[in-house]
Amino acid sequence: MDILVLGGAGQVGTELKAYAWPDGVRVDAPDRTALDITDAGAVAQALDAKAYAAVINTAAYTAVDKAESDVVAAWRLNTLAPAILAAATRERGIPLVHVSTDYVFDGDGLGDYVPDAPVNPRSVYGASKAAGEMAVRTANLRHAIVRTAWVVSPHRGNFVKTMLRLSAERDALTVVDDQHGCPTSATDLAEACARIALRLAADADAPTGTFHCVNAGATTWAGFAQAIIAGSAARGGRAIPVTGIPTSAYPTPARRPANSRLSTASLTAAYGIVPRPWATALDDILDRLIGPAHTNTETRA
Repeated sequence: MDILVLGGAGQVGTELKAYAWPDGVRVDAPDRTALDITDAGAVAQALDAKAYAAVINTAAYTAVDKAESDVVAAWRLNTLAPAILAAATRERGIPLVHVSTDYVFDGDGLGDYVPDAPVNPRSVYGASKAAGEMAVRTANLRHAIVRTAWVVSPHRGNFVKTMLRLSAERDALTVVDDQHGCPTSATDLAEACARIALRLAADADAPTGTFHCVNAGATTWAGFAQAIIAGSAARGGRAIPVTGIPTSAYPTPARRPANSRLSTASLTAAYGIVPRPWATALDDILDRLIGPAHTNTETRA
């Protein structure tokens, strides 16, 4: 069985390449120089090269603030590319797993967003991802759109690595404390995408549609930062204070959702995937980046 992974150089793509796939499963993960997924001809040629059992698309334009001025590039990768992939996979009878984002919601709602909640993006990034979802839904019925949020890992640039770097450079940090969401390990998200893809490849009646995959529990960016600093301190890093500030004190070109909490109930019901707590996932990331917590240091429960 051959699986095609797109966006293999990103956080989730890197974890998909490292995933413990079942025996007999081969993964191809070309980078953007090897396959331009905004080129319909190139995509068709790649899909005709092998009899792929499933395609997982993790590629995206994720520079949220830059997208506000780099509109065409954001829409090409986040909307045109999914449309091309969905049409090409449908023509060949291949299921498509497509990773999307909490930014499709305006963030004004209360509680956890369910997959069928109305979308109302407030940024170019969010709008382009919402349009990409629509392209996938309409072009290939055998799809699984997997929305996620606050993705972190030992790879590439992300919030955990930024906080670790800043904690080594500064004596205190101020972080936004009125945006709520669910931190997500790229390792756990990759595992979910892999399990969904394998099921879709093996079972013509496997559940399709839109699902949410985030680690269990919610916090704010300031709360997340505090947990990162505490975890780093337990591993010998500096224990510096983190002070919460309102979003208004840290203006950005793109509006961030105030509420990014996502319900994973439908993912559990459809695929039996039960996300673990984000704090547990964070410990694993810190172990990989720094090393195990000191045994004589009290760690978080």
